[in-house]
Amino acid sequence: MSDLVYKRKICRLCNSPDLVLALPLKASALADEFLPKEMLHKEQPTYPLDLFLCKKCGFSQLVDIVIPKAIYIDYMYETVSSLGLVEHFKRYAKEIVTELSLGKDDLVVDIGSNDGSLLRAFKSNGTKVLGVDPAREIAKKATESGIETLPDFFTLELAQKITQSHGKANVITANNIYANVDELEPLTLAIRELLADDGVFVFESFYTLEWIKNMVFDFMYHEHLSYFSVKPVQEFFDRLGMELVDVWPIPTKGGSIRCFIQKKNGKRKIKPSVEKYIADEKAFKLHDLETYKKFENEINIRKQAVLDYINPLLASGKTIAGFGASATTTTLMYHFELEGKITFIADDYKVKQNTFSPGHHIPVLPPEAIYEKNPDYIFIFAWRYTDPIVAKHQKFLDQGGKFIVPLPNLKIIEK
Repeated sequence: MSDLVYKRKICRLCNSPDLVLALPLKASALADEFLPKEMLHKEQPTYPLDLFLCKKCGFSQLVDIVIPKAIYIDYMYETVSSLGLVEHFKRYAKEIVTELSLGKDDLVVDIGSNDGSLLRAFKSNGTKVLGVDPAREIAKKATESGIETLPDFFTLELAQKITQSHGKANVITANNIYANVDELEPLTLAIRELLADDGVFVFESFYTLEWIKNMVFDFMYHEHLSYFSVKPVQEFFDRLGMELVDVWPIPTKGGSIRCFIQKKNGKRKIKPSVEKYIADEKAFKLHDLETYKKFENEINIRKQAVLDYINPLLASGKTIAGFGASATTTTLMYHFELEGKITFIADDYKVKQNTFSPGHHIPVLPPEAIYEKNPDYIFIFAWRYTDPIVAKHQKFLDQGGKFIVPLPNLKIIEK
């Protein structure tokens, strides 16, 4: 095993050692490590990508952990690169300010604040803001843009320093980052330390029940260590002297939840939403191993359908390009065994252009390359954004090209 990865032996939420393999996926390179040409000599090993289920509390999680410094210090991803996410954060900030009645003296701290998109929205709604993010260059850019961002990992020591310099936080947010932290207990205790007595911790993450229902298995990669559901989350916070008081459904990331947590015996009453989610999970059998085995079978059925369609195309001399160079692309590429089948990947995000995909080193090019190289087919890796991609590239269809949409079920789009 590489010195960049270690294996977790107990459940991340309840500390039980009773973990069982639930969903095996093909090992892959780090999902978002797209390389510039001058770095193509860099070794990009693959790491296990298997999901385990805790038989005690029902929490699903990765146990092969790539050390955070290998992923985040020189992180490439920025919020602005995800279609619709900035607009989502604008709505999010307004909803939280309204729901929690925040004012100009209230401090919002965002953990994993990235380019400051969410905090910029909070600031425009009148609150004080502070970001924390270990990605040095992104944190520096955010600070220069007017969103003070500490370039560091969030720890108990940092929470104490922030308390001294900025005071307690009325709201602490962690969006699509709480799932990325291995040691959740010390992180949560640090959050509790920084949180005002009547404050609220709000985290958003993709929701395991919707993840399975909507076939968004490609959201499984090494950054995403935790696959949250409400029952084990409620038990986890209760053990740490906090309580889950509300859960909202959120449409992002193929189906997410927004969880509101306060210190135990806080002023807010627990909403009926918490018990409703727990009842829905029980009805779905979300915490049963058999549910994951069925999911694995459904994934492999779709994989075979894709390969049965594209292999004859390639054998007849047809060419296939890809669209969408995101972390989810890497999971799809490896698990569907598409190495050597895709000539290039088009992407709108300029930072990704003229780089090479993790491990397989497929070139990532601007969308104009579609019309310069004229592939016969485009495999839409960013399949959740099929409609805007196809709408933007009607010309490709007009010229006789076809789109391959792999999920949630194989679909071919042609004129």
